[in-house]
Amino acid sequence: MKTLDDKVVAITGAGSGIGRALALDLARRGSLLALSDVDEVGLADTVAQVERAGAVKVRGDRLDVADRDAFARYALDVVQDFGRVNVVVNNAGVALAGDFEDLDYADIDWIVGVNFWGVVHGTKELLPHLISSGDGHVVNISSLFGLVSMPGQSMYNATKYAVRGMTEALREEMLIAGHPVGVTVVHPGGIKTAIARNARVSAKESKEQTAELFDTKLARMTPERAAEIIVNGILKNRARVLVGIDAHAVHHVAKLLGSRYQDVVARTSKRVLPDKPSVI
Repeated sequence: MKTLDDKVVAITGAGSGIGRALALDLARRGSLLALSDVDEVGLADTVAQVERAGAVKVRGDRLDVADRDAFARYALDVVQDFGRVNVVVNNAGVALAGDFEDLDYADIDWIVGVNFWGVVHGTKELLPHLISSGDGHVVNISSLFGLVSMPGQSMYNATKYAVRGMTEALREEMLIAGHPVGVTVVHPGGIKTAIARNARVSAKESKEQTAELFDTKLARMTPERAAEIIVNGILKNRARVLVGIDAHAVHHVAKLLGSRYQDVVARTSKRVLPDKPSVI
């Protein structure tokens, strides 16, 4: 894909953060936008900003990406409206903090539904249309935590590793079949978004402390800069895009240390992670 001008791009999780920044970036490049989010207020704000940025055409739809039937209907509506889809960015994601033994099944189902099944649904429902477009691209947002594991993030790790594995296999399948569809998996590091503030936590975690740690020490890059890097990755048909110095650094250290990186992370985390609140 040499240009995104006049390409129809579907972006999930477009109500804030990276999704909103991507929408604004692509609007300025002449893309036609199908934006969705479960947050109707945030989505409406994004649509308004995109229209002010001069978007050629934009539609916004409330969508729970974990709802398979809803995603199937949404995909058909988008294709009927635009006549085609060239790019899907499966960006919607949530976070869940807490040691594995303390997590509830309800929260596990929630994060798997959004972070993994949401990506599966977006890819599965739109892939036939990407192929038929003659110039398609799948962009699935994983995470730095889809490359290395972190304590207190077991299910977030699980979903982001799953996204990575599925996306890399899909790229291989597209190459073997000769389909005109590029496939990119994105691994952002700490980006200044609301994901930590909107996260769920186990009963033994402090949501306020977890969000403060992310916002003050881990989130370094703006969503706008992240969007630029991701769009550049699409245009260059990169298989993997690392976003942020932290993503590059941690990934390379983990490769250098092999599985021993887990011991280093465990020791370091004792000094960095907030103490757990007392639970009576």
